[in-house]
Amino acid sequence: MSEGVFHFARPEWLFALLGIIPVLAWLIFSVVRPRKGPFHRYADEHLLPHLVGIRELSVNERWSRFIRWALLWLFLIVALAGPRWDFKDIQAFSPTNDLVVLMDISRSMNVADTPPSRLARARQEVQDLVMLNDQLRIGMIAFATVPHVISPITEDSQSILAALPAVTSELANLQGSRLVAAMERAEQLFSSDSLQNSRTILLISDGDFVEPGLIKQVEAMKDQGIILHTLGIGTGGGGPVPARIGQSDLMRDNNGKVIESKLNQPLLQRLAQAGGGQYLEADFRDQDSRRILDLSSIDSGTPSQTQEKTRIWNERFYWLLVPLLLLLLPYFRVVAPGKQTP
Repeated sequence: MSEGVFHFARPEWLFALLGIIPVLAWLIFSVVRPRKGPFHRYADEHLLPHLVGIRELSVNERWSRFIRWALLWLFLIVALAGPRWDFKDIQAFSPTNDLVVLMDISRSMNVADTPPSRLARARQEVQDLVMLNDQLRIGMIAFATVPHVISPITEDSQSILAALPAVTSELANLQGSRLVAAMERAEQLFSSDSLQNSRTILLISDGDFVEPGLIKQVEAMKDQGIILHTLGIGTGGGGPVPARIGQSDLMRDNNGKVIESKLNQPLLQRLAQAGGGQYLEADFRDQDSRRILDLSSIDSGTPSQTQEKTRIWNERFYWLLVPLLLLLLPYFRVVAPGKQTP
């Protein structure tokens, strides 16, 4: 235990103590120039309590009430400011599980067979992963024809949440999905980090792509210790593919026929099997996200020690709550009928 200097965690709260000054000024003004109501015209001052049921407070009563409430305000504000002293430094550790999310942002992900759209559902799945995660480092790549690194592998997952709203199909200039290029980019993210960590890839897609050598690429990654899980977005019935903004409503082939897209569940299952992982289908609940986090943490090892330390302060605000409650205690006293409230 190291001794630290006394300070406040949130000193900006202390500015609220200035609120006592205008109250004090009003009290002084009201004592020097007490306000006379219209009742003073019709009765003597000593008869007013019997006439209107109220009485003027004496100067001593006013000051005693002010001092009591000023102390209450003082204890409350100082407690909110967070007084603290003495601390200890705790060694920080880095998780040994890395997860890279590959999100398909091709045009087929705009199909609305899973309302509001497959892509919106995919963003929700990533958000659930980030919000529920407490043991993984997560990176994210959005891909269509070209992979886009949304976030490197990091413990600061808030950067992924901040970037999610901008992950749309408009990032892809050309139509199509090149999963091999995205997986190669994920391998580069892994290789730039510690090779001692467990490495997992989560593919979020409708499986609407045809690419030669895809299974071999997944098997090669498995041989390097990279596990692939797949999360299917969409339905077997599918739906029409919306066109690019500024074009016609739906995408059509050369013959003018509307292009439709369905969830290619068999392909996603084969990819997961070849990558040593599991296939899951997205749902409205968070069970799939929890399952992915559990699968990615199965080979959890001992967290690696870092050079960073976390400082834990001993908060002392609760000491001020005792006199605060003692000052409030008389106001909760039950007054017998017919007696005056103190």
